Amino acid sequence: MVLPIEAALAPRGRGVPRLHRRPLWRAAGILQDLPRWTGTAGALAFLSATILYGVAVGGYGRMVSESLTSAAGFEIAKVELSGQKETSEFEILEALEIQQGTSLALFDAAAARDRLERIAWVDDVSVQKFYPNTLRVKIGEREAYALWQRGDRLSVIDGKGQVISDDVDGRYANLLMLIGHGAQTRGQEIIDDLDAMPELRSRVRAARLVSDRRWDLVLDNGIAVRLPEDNVKTALADLMEMDAKNGLLTRDITVVDLRLPDRLIVRLTDEAAMRRKAGASAFGTRRRGGADT
Repeated sequence: MVLPIEAALAPRGRGVPRLHRRPLWRAAGILQDLPRWTGTAGALAFLSATILYGVAVGGYGRMVSESLTSAAGFEIAKVELSGQKETSEFEILEALEIQQGTSLALFDAAAARDRLERIAWVDDVSVQKFYPNTLRVKIGEREAYALWQRGDRLSVIDGKGQVISDDVDGRYANLLMLIGHGAQTRGQEIIDDLDAMPELRSRVRAARLVSDRRWDLVLDNGIAVRLPEDNVKTALADLMEMDAKNGLLTRDITVVDLRLPDRLIVRLTDEAAMRRKAGASAFGTRRRGGADT
């Protein structure tokens, strides 16, 4: 059979219908086994990766994570506080740095604990997460042990002599005032001696450290009691014994000096000294008059 010249010159395959042709990419190895939706999935994956990259580079990763976990039901909805007396709730909440939408899952409890421990009254603290939405904070506070005065400055201190606060009000009126530099670290020794004599302790308002060696007590009626460097408890016991016998601490005196072991020295008030002097002069005049007669 002889074909027409036009058919002989036509390119091979041109006459095969296009619908019956196989795409080249399906004929090329493993690609022919991929499902038809592979292209769509790849495009979506590429788009997601691009979005995530943009979020990370732009610094929005934390914000997006917070939003997603909070929307899933992990937003902090309740904060339970316990143990605080001197520390206000406002100080605690401010240190926690909780905002609307804060996720419990992403909340940094260790960092919050560090911030809380920087509050003046806080000694120790625990921060616990209770899923899905509760944060529990337990505060252990430092105990106000005494007041410390140096110059015009007055502070509340703990048993270690560490300053807790310079905000002193009437709540601390019953605390012993320690006066002088170094008194804050040695205060426990005089407080222990006074605690052994509660009848005297209730009358003592301040203790002044003298030359970093001994103490002077100031009573509520203004009398100063000068204590020896050693045997303080013995001196205090002698003082209370004399007060019980003759009301020493209720008399018109300004100073009771206990520094000498074998004697007690008192200083009268100016009014009492003038009365004593006047009485002595009158007594001397009467004696001279009697002798002359």
